[in-house]
Amino acid sequence: MAWLARPLASFHLVVTIATLLTVLGLVMVLSASSVEAYADGGSAYSLFIQQALFAAIGCVLFYLALRIPLKRLRQWSFPLFALSVVALVLVLIPGIGSEVQGARRWLFIGPISVQPSEIVKVTLVVWGAHLLASRRSEHASLKDILVPLVPAGLIVCLLVVLQPNLSTTIALGVVLAALLWFGGLPLRLFITIAVSGMIAAGVLALSAGYRSDRMRAFFNPGEDPQGKNYQARQALYSLADGGIWGRGLGQSRAKWSYLPNSHNDFIFAIIGEELGFLGCALVLGLFALFVYTGLRIASRSVDPFLRLLTATATTWITVQALINIGYVVGLLPVTGLQLPLVSAGGSSLAITLFMFGIIANAARHEPEAVSALHSGQDGRVSRLLRLPKPEIYSPARASAARAKSAQRAKKPPPQRRQALPPARRPKEEPGRRRSPESRGTSSLRATRAWEPSYPVNHARERGRSR
Repeated sequence: MAWLARPLASFHLVVTIATLLTVLGLVMVLSASSVEAYADGGSAYSLFIQQALFAAIGCVLFYLALRIPLKRLRQWSFPLFALSVVALVLVLIPGIGSEVQGARRWLFIGPISVQPSEIVKVTLVVWGAHLLASRRSEHASLKDILVPLVPAGLIVCLLVVLQPNLSTTIALGVVLAALLWFGGLPLRLFITIAVSGMIAAGVLALSAGYRSDRMRAFFNPGEDPQGKNYQARQALYSLADGGIWGRGLGQSRAKWSYLPNSHNDFIFAIIGEELGFLGCALVLGLFALFVYTGLRIASRSVDPFLRLLTATATTWITVQALINIGYVVGLLPVTGLQLPLVSAGGSSLAITLFMFGIIANAARHEPEAVSALHSGQDGRVSRLLRLPKPEIYSPARASAARAKSAQRAKKPPPQRRQALPPARRPKEEPGRRRSPESRGTSSLRATRAWEPSYPVNHARERGRSR
């Protein structure tokens, strides 16, 4: 298609997909939650208003993500990841974290509840992409690539398991696996880590009563239809009731207290009942288009950080959507993962929109998009949002900036060097020059993985010889 050859086609696709999924989610949350909301509080719009509020917050975050310079994004990646880990610890402290149905997952900031486990998904993606991009550019060893990313990811997974929240732990495992895969981890070691993760997930799935009940319900679908198999069977009945064309928007029968969590985990069943097979195909088509767009951005990006970031984020959101749809249609055990941008859940909606904003920002950094934007071909959306022009990435200047930063970190202060007596000054071996890529310098940079290495370039530098 000729339209896809346009410089900003990827950016427009990301914005369109995020808008359509969010609008569809708001409409279906209103339809699926109206009965339950009216029965609980006397208003059919209470859950919808809450979802719409978080959608508005998510739109603001989407816009902020579009305006964040990549240099600042990389610079803030580790501090934000550390803050999200601290929030995961605070959730587990009685009196700070709120316990709902036996799980501590929420922090209340005034009238707004925040789920730190949703925030840590994004911070892990951004920091992990920055860390791996920095290490790969330094030709670091395998140990330096795995540490501290894998230990930090395991600590985060452990904190989420303690809430307990196995579904989010699976999503974090997907993020960590995608980072290692796109980061170039050897296949043998990647398979070992993946198998170990699946074994750990299986053990955790059988370690608690409600999780083991879900596993038994999946392998024995005909057992206890009014007990542990009730929710899964009702979801299938709801999908079957929709047929090809659906019963019509707002005409679901399952939402009348027949299908628990119809507005959240099982909203795809309500979509199938009210909008039919065509509605389900629309949702699947939007996520398939998102996969194409995300991988297109990753393949067209020249910045290794953006390639890792976009590919990992695309994998995480897509796998989470497939897991949700998979257990609704009976192909997977029920895990509780939400359908991104569609299911009810304020923190998930706002954070996912922020991630879509980062992906859209990456789309504006494609080489063709950068050239078009710097030549004045902003387009209506960019002019309307007053978005800044993207930075021009140059591998040579990025390497020079890293070497200069490493030499500055290695060089001691001048006054301290002058204070040393001549007898105690280190002697250099004749004929030997210390390379800026020496192991000592690499080790020093390894302890400062959050230090940005993305060069700041002015628009007038465009077209210079590199």
